[in-house]
Amino acid sequence: MKKMLLVLLLVAVSDAGIAQLKRILPQQTFNRDGRFSFGMRGGSNLWINDFERRQVSGGGDVFVRYSFTNVFSLGMMGGYDVLQARQRSLDLTGNTPLQYDYVEAKGFSADLVAWFHFISGSFVTPYAYIGGGVYRYKRKVSGDIFYPDDKNYTTYHIPAGFGLDAMFSKYVGFTLDLGVRIMDDLTDALKRDVADKTVIALDWYPTAKAGLMFFFGSSNYDDDDADGLTLAEERKFGTDPDNPDTDGDGLLDGEELKLYTTDPRKADSDGDGIRDGDEILIYKTNPNKADTDGDGLSDGDEIFRYNTDPFKADTDGDGLTDGDEVLKYKTNPLKADTDGDGLTDADEIARGTNPLNPDTDGGGVEDGLEVARGTNPLDRHDDIPKPPPPLEVGKAIILEGITFRTGKSAIEPESEPTLMRAFATMKDNPEISVEIRGYTDNTGSESLNYTLSQRRAEAVRSWLIFKGIESWRITARGFGPSFPIGDNRTAEGRSQNRRIEFFRTK
Repeated sequence: MKKMLLVLLLVAVSDAGIAQLKRILPQQTFNRDGRFSFGMRGGSNLWINDFERRQVSGGGDVFVRYSFTNVFSLGMMGGYDVLQARQRSLDLTGNTPLQYDYVEAKGFSADLVAWFHFISGSFVTPYAYIGGGVYRYKRKVSGDIFYPDDKNYTTYHIPAGFGLDAMFSKYVGFTLDLGVRIMDDLTDALKRDVADKTVIALDWYPTAKAGLMFFFGSSNYDDDDADGLTLAEERKFGTDPDNPDTDGDGLLDGEELKLYTTDPRKADSDGDGIRDGDEILIYKTNPNKADTDGDGLSDGDEIFRYNTDPFKADTDGDGLTDGDEVLKYKTNPLKADTDGDGLTDADEIARGTNPLNPDTDGGGVEDGLEVARGTNPLDRHDDIPKPPPPLEVGKAIILEGITFRTGKSAIEPESEPTLMRAFATMKDNPEISVEIRGYTDNTGSESLNYTLSQRRAEAVRSWLIFKGIESWRITARGFGPSFPIGDNRTAEGRSQNRRIEFFRTK
């Protein structure tokens, strides 16, 4: 039996034993903080007293404890232990229990015990404990005789030791106890003069017990619904500890509080008509700002009602915010020129024309055409019949005044008057079609110049189409440095060669 106890001790405390337990247990956090536990164990005792021979006996205990933190618990431990010892050299005087070759104590202990757990949050953790209480027992000697009488005796009882807790789950685990129990020197009914160095002053017994323990409830550090919040945090913020998404918005409560700073109790934190989860996972809008782009429309209205871009304050690029178009001017936030008169809505507001009426003054000529001609779109009396086409089929004119950024196809703002005249021509004469021709000087790579001239011609075409000219009426073609009209050896000549031509095809 002693060899078995030694083997149990070595296996329990060895690194290999602990590693094996860790491999078979779930690799997650276990928390005891704020929880009650109940355990029951059985094992062996070895009584160390004034008798000569030690004898292994049995015993068991139960405990109930409360964990104030992950590393400290306090509770009660009660046990029933049998203690046995034997004597070779009998005291034949008859004055001590040593006249018998056997002594036994059986009784119950009750102790207040403090446990100290060495690893916080682990499913496998060693611990130490110490406590104090009483052991109430009856004593017998050889022949099954009560000694000195059939009475209950009481001694102080000090449990102390080390152990190992290994949890199989959040609620059930294995517990091992390797400790000692210290009592007074009279437990074996014999108290000798401590001056005698061969005499042990106290009776005590080492014990080895193993069993099961059960935990109840949840720890403040537990996350039962796996939402990223501990139970203590769920109580603090008022979320449902059994529902990972309290408000049902598609985001975990922990994500809402720790990652997105949204309200986990409110599906639509900013009140814009879109659930927080949809804002983050689908639309990418700001769940804490009802109007992500600051245009005066809520994200929900932009997405579900007006089909505008919640990231772009001016979806159609006409110079008016979507909110002003919808709420103030009643224009179409998806169409830069709501009435199709060739002027953007912002231009019309700035000029005082009606962005909902293509002919504000009712004179028969659209506002954009009047602006292109130089007449007043607010005065019907200056509306004049359309002029004849400015060129014949197969002829070209140079659009003087159209300029681009150096080496680019971006049209410079000062080109607007020339472009408006071209627009007026196309608008006044819906029967004609044209080819926009682009040219460059001979500076740089010829292939790059052909590409640049093509892109510039297409930029002019796109501008006219944006203004409302039908795309099928306009083509674009780049000729690069071909067909120069000036001397490329001079700055003036090169400037003349960099041009846009209006060539009538129909």
